[in-house]
Amino acid sequence: MKPVIRISQSAQYENQEVTIKGWLYNMRSSGKVRFLLVRDGSAIIQCVVVKSEVSDEVFEKTELLTQESSLIVTGKLVADKRSPLGYEMHVSDIEIVQITKDYPITKKEHGIDFLMDHRHLWIRSKRQHAILRIRHEIINAARQFFNERDFVLVDSPIFTPNAAEGTTTLFKTDYFGSPAYLTQSGQLYAEAACMAFGRVYCFGPTFRAEKSKTRRHLTEFWMIEPEVAYFDLQDDMQLAEEFVSYIVQTVLKNRRAELETLERHTKILENTVPPFPKIHYNEAVEILKKHGVDFPYGDDFGGADETILSEEFDKPVIIHHYPADIKAFYMKRDPQEPQFALAMDMLAPEGYGEIIGGSQREDDYDTLLQRIREHNLDEKDFEWYLDLRKYGSVPHAGFGLGIERTVAWITGTKHVRETIPFPRLLQRIYP
Repeated sequence: MKPVIRISQSAQYENQEVTIKGWLYNMRSSGKVRFLLVRDGSAIIQCVVVKSEVSDEVFEKTELLTQESSLIVTGKLVADKRSPLGYEMHVSDIEIVQITKDYPITKKEHGIDFLMDHRHLWIRSKRQHAILRIRHEIINAARQFFNERDFVLVDSPIFTPNAAEGTTTLFKTDYFGSPAYLTQSGQLYAEAACMAFGRVYCFGPTFRAEKSKTRRHLTEFWMIEPEVAYFDLQDDMQLAEEFVSYIVQTVLKNRRAELETLERHTKILENTVPPFPKIHYNEAVEILKKHGVDFPYGDDFGGADETILSEEFDKPVIIHHYPADIKAFYMKRDPQEPQFALAMDMLAPEGYGEIIGGSQREDDYDTLLQRIREHNLDEKDFEWYLDLRKYGSVPHAGFGLGIERTVAWITGTKHVRETIPFPRLLQRIYP
């Protein structure tokens, strides 16, 4: 009985007969030799079928194989320096599971709409596979980072009775006769949890009903959001830079092959180590003016503004102290400069824009109540949130990192639609 292995385990079975279960990625012929590229989800290996070394029945099976046919291949693993994997298989037997007919994604050029309509198949391609492998690595590194620092994972609800980031981008739904909304952020609930555990994070899908068609926006995206008791803005910024650096360095360490598949230049990634540059909102405005941008002071930065700002630096940049009027109700104001919120955003370099948004939270009951009223929010919906300021309130801070934008930057992918298995866009909910 030959061991059944994953292709990525090939180095452990050099010069041994093994069995691989997978799909035909591609095939070429050279006389009486067939070269099968077989994938199993972990990697791709070249399987060499020599007519004189197998039975006629096995060799004839290679004539039947088509792109994405499923098959089980048995043979000896041999080292090969020419192979990206470092190994190839000399085949002794083939079992066909299914012959695929008319696989729609071929070597020819396909338009993006066609590929998105076939996203369920497109994710099998080498480039998409590499992007989603790196996404997995980013998520795994994020969890590992917080686990190593004694954070507790506390999942926030997806149905909420209130807004976290403004009422204009809420997806409304009926909740047994009462209105409810898909969550924009798990932050408010993470604040409650951090008062119980000290340091927590939540990780899950979030929803924004923005009618945006930019390359940076999805209507459903994933965020990882830490929240820490007794943290101020400076602590928050330090945690954010350590977090992003940890993720990037882990990807560089563990996913070099995928980065090479994507032809990703890694110089800036390698340079992503603390400390990151940190600039005041006022300094950011001056940079825009220096570049001839007629930027209205007091506004938030748009995508084009973020691109200009990020290109000033060779690693992510943190902008802090935004005008309080453009920030969320829960953000604490600077006691020395109350026109500014103790808020920060992290912009990824190379024009990828904001990947982190965070702040120190307002911890005073009366001030928070006033902010809720100023934003015309229903006080009843926030009674539980106000309780956190009545019973053992402490300074605290946190942030949210958008997984898809982070994946886009690290992989060098232009549009976030390729950074999530099944993207939800303004005009796309299929497949």
